Amino acid sequence: MLPVVVLVLALCLGALQLGARQLRLQDAAADAARAVARGEPASSAAGRAAGAVSGASLAVEHDADLVCAVLRAPASTRWIDLGEQSARSCALGGGR
Repeated sequence: MLPVVVLVLALCLGALQLGARQLRLQDAAADAARAVARGEPASSAAGRAAGAVSGASLAVEHDADLVCAVLRAPASTRWIDLGEQSARSCALGGGR
């Protein structure tokens, strides 16, 4: 019985860890989109995003008058690799 409780607890903690990482990823994507829309270099925004979420990579997309930032980072816990997590956020271009 105790091994099952430990396993369930480990799975719950892993899910919480991935959820918190997704929130950080989304917040960093929003920050990057706003920064690039204000005219900052994408490399500067990518550096800040990687500092906020380890292993994150930034792709910038332009859609009409919107500047969108897409962040991708490995979705893994200490024991299992689940592929990648991503977040997308857009800001109005030109700092308006």
